[in-house]
Amino acid sequence: MRSAVQFRFNKRNSGKLNTTVAVAGASLFICLCALLLLWRQAARLEDRLQETEARAATLEGRLDESREQAEQFRLQGERAQSEVEAAAAETRELTNARRQAELDRELAREDADLSREESEHAKQETTRLLAEAERMRQQRENELDRMKDALGRIADTRRTPMGMVVNLGEDSFLFDFNEDTLRPENRELLSRIAGVLLASHGYRLQIYGHTDDQGPAAYNQDLSERRAQSVTHYLIEAGIPRELVDVRGFGESSPRAKTANRQSHQKNRRVEIGVIDTIINYGGEVAETP
Repeated sequence: MRSAVQFRFNKRNSGKLNTTVAVAGASLFICLCALLLLWRQAARLEDRLQETEARAATLEGRLDESREQAEQFRLQGERAQSEVEAAAAETRELTNARRQAELDRELAREDADLSREESEHAKQETTRLLAEAERMRQQRENELDRMKDALGRIADTRRTPMGMVVNLGEDSFLFDFNEDTLRPENRELLSRIAGVLLASHGYRLQIYGHTDDQGPAAYNQDLSERRAQSVTHYLIEAGIPRELVDVRGFGESSPRAKTANRQSHQKNRRVEIGVIDTIINYGGEVAETP
């Protein structure tokens, strides 16, 4: 009885065990299948992760390239901006320079027009002044001719390029031998000459004394100066201003006659009055003797 009961108990437990084992085996199989599926999914996910990482690395590389290109573009943009600004500045400078050039050209045209006007005015003024100067010169020449004619009626007078020379010598004006004193007839002649000079204007006088070659040269030099001074003193006393008169002695250095005889000596003992025109400025000396 007891054995039968035991047997039935064992049989029931064995059935339950088998069922449990079967359930456990099925569960294990299911777990294994689930693990396999999970492993496959993990593998796929790993692959995708690797692909994603590779893509990410690729994208990162492209991003770096893009950054480098962006930096290059930025630098190029800055350079381009600088070039644009420089070009704009140069354009402004060129514009200002062109405006200045146009202004300079306009001013130059105005200056040229003004210069032409001034030149034309100056030319007209020069023509007028030349005509006036020629008129004055001709008028002065006529006055000098009249003065020469008046003096020529008194003493030997000749025109020179700078005025005229009145020769006081030979028969009209004589000094005694070795003397510088004026004779009465000399005083009368000088008075007439002074009258002509006082009625004239615009001149200076150069009074030069000369001697013959008889005697020492130093003595003749002093004698010629004293004779010139005698004539000068008389003319000043007659009213000729002293500041208009220059005096000089030539001694025997400028003879009018070269031969050694009484007539030549008489010609060489003379005083010359050079009349220099101061209205028409010639310069130099008038009373130059050959």
